[in-house]
Amino acid sequence: MVTGPSPRQTLAALTERLARAGCPDPAFDAAWLLRFVTGRDPRLDDAPLSKSEAARLEEMAERRAARVPLQYLAGRWPFLNMELAVGPGVLIPRADTEVVCEAAAAQVRGLAAPRVLDLCAGTGALGLGVRSLVPAARVTLLEKSPEAFEYLRRNCAEQTAARPGPAPVPVRGDVFTWQDTLPDDQLDLIVSNPPYLTGAEMDALQPEVTFEPAMALAAGTDGLDFYRHIAAAYRRPLRGGGWLVLEIGWRQDEAVRALLAAHGWTEIGGQQDYGGNARVVWAKKTQNRNNLWL
Repeated sequence: MVTGPSPRQTLAALTERLARAGCPDPAFDAAWLLRFVTGRDPRLDDAPLSKSEAARLEEMAERRAARVPLQYLAGRWPFLNMELAVGPGVLIPRADTEVVCEAAAAQVRGLAAPRVLDLCAGTGALGLGVRSLVPAARVTLLEKSPEAFEYLRRNCAEQTAARPGPAPVPVRGDVFTWQDTLPDDQLDLIVSNPPYLTGAEMDALQPEVTFEPAMALAAGTDGLDFYRHIAAAYRRPLRGGGWLVLEIGWRQDEAVRALLAAHGWTEIGGQQDYGGNARVVWAKKTQNRNNLWL
């Protein structure tokens, strides 16, 4: 009787194959693919793979060896205490962004029904993450890309069904003009993970990242195009005492703080991610000595 390879044999061969392809963590990838396709743990189950399992795993392994991101292969990926739909055309939510969510939520946790705007929302990771930590938050999520917007709309619908609180509102729009539609002094929090890669960084991306949409990554020669606009244009819609919380690239802390200070933001601070890199910058809309909101 001919049987297929065992999960342990398959795992070893797959790990070697992905290592040859240059995948950064081939052991993790191989174990994830095996569990995703078969639902089995090779430490506990050594029954041979069926023909259909082997064929499906081969298809997935071929795509991963071509450096297609695991998140795109899965179609869904965990973020904070949620699971978000993800795929080609939208930026992949990353663990470092969880730190941004936590910092943003801390600024409005004491408010009864905070109004939150997520700019360049993508999957909605930031805005929906804040809502998951502050269930009373009324969150609007802005996204320009039609491809990304489909994932955003789906994730908003799923989180509305899964969690109590006001329904998040996905909106198609451009961050460079959307401020003109907003009334003064209405928002308690603006969060954003805007594009922030420089031209040189775009040229040096890992193969996996090249599968992600360039419009969600590139931000001009110095990577600061979106921060310049947000710092200048999105202070007005915040109420007095409201907060702006931004995800930044690991080399951008000083430059983003300087931009915010130049446009009158105060109480500027920041936080590192789990890897010890600068990841979050926040700032407040506050009063000047003439009791006017800056």
